[in-house]
Amino acid sequence: MALGTDGFGRSESRVALRDFFEVDAKHIVLATLTALAREKQIKLDVLRQAVKELGINPEKANPANT
Repeated sequence: MALGTDGFGRSESRVALRDFFEVDAKHIVLATLTALAREKQIKLDVLRQAVKELGINPEKANPANT
């Protein structure tokens, strides 16, 4: 998983920028759980529950495409 940002100035703060580009702590956790689910190390239910608990909107547009 590659993590990084480009485009400071899009957001009011670095925290908001990391959230926008999905490279903050909650998105790193989600990326890790997604990789584990793909390798069948955890069940998809664990991943689904994490999305809810982390407050991540799975319908949000991919920031790499904006």
